[in-house]
Amino acid sequence: MNKLRYIFFATLALALMAIPAMAQGAADNESSVNAAKAIGGGIGFGLAAGLAGIGQGLVGSRAAEGAARNPGAAATVQTLMIIALALIESLVLFALLIVFVKL
Repeated sequence: MNKLRYIFFATLALALMAIPAMAQGAADNESSVNAAKAIGGGIGFGLAAGLAGIGQGLVGSRAAEGAARNPGAAATVQTLMIIALALIESLVLFALLIVFVKL
């Protein structure tokens, strides 16, 4: 039991001594926050664009499949596909706008 207590207090002392070592000045904090914003914005927009690309591919493939199954409804399917692609692309542009505003 004493050994466990000794390890606990030694770890606690090391953790408390490390707090001032991790302190940053105001300039360091601002630059690291800006770097984190840039990385987060890039990852977020990359995810949005990648997933939108997958969604657009699925919309196109399903529209082609629907037109192949029912050629009489091809015009309606094409119109709906173009509307769906425009909505997906508008979401990507909205994500890009958010990235630029937040940076």
